Amino acid sequence: MARFEGTITSWDDERGFGFIKPTLGGQDIFLHIKACQGLRQRPKLGLRLSFEVELGPQGKKRATNPALIQADTAIQHRIQRMRNRPAQWGMASLFILPLFGLVLMLAYMFGNPPRWLLWLYMGLSALTFFAYALDKSAAQSGAWRTSESTLHVLALAGGWPGALLAQQILRHKSAKQAFRSVFWFTVGLNLAGLLFIASPYARRLLEA
Repeated sequence: MARFEGTITSWDDERGFGFIKPTLGGQDIFLHIKACQGLRQRPKLGLRLSFEVELGPQGKKRATNPALIQADTAIQHRIQRMRNRPAQWGMASLFILPLFGLVLMLAYMFGNPPRWLLWLYMGLSALTFFAYALDKSAAQSGAWRTSESTLHVLALAGGWPGALLAQQILRHKSAKQAFRSVFWFTVGLNLAGLLFIASPYARRLLEA
């Protein structure tokens, strides 16, 4: 059977499928994780593969027997160095932590948040950073991944400073726009919750 070459341009790791763009052009070819049993690493965006094509149950083309295409060694080393380098801090990422420190300071100066809140943020941030590190390790080794919803719940509960540091230092979940949009939404909700807890309304609610 003829073999083709292409690059994975779409991959949903949680659902275990994606698409390969053939080097010679034409329609993208469906790739399922079950077809990758002999692959030496878990599929991911940008991975170059050689593969065969067969027709699925519904007559659609799908890739089978994929194999890695070895890139030039110098290029591989350069890509690896780029992956190991911390991600560049965007404007929002750069200013959110100082702003959070300012909000927290004002909350304790003019409000009455519980003292354990500081420990909660530190503990959840450490836990969230560890969760990101485990998820990146799992992604590299092809092991069981931590769901994105779990990472978002940790961020919403107060671990978002640790999540932000993990995104920048570990270069994990720092480029996926859909994930980042939900992440910043959880940050906004968490800060809104912090302001409410520090407000007189929360104190009156607790005293009622």
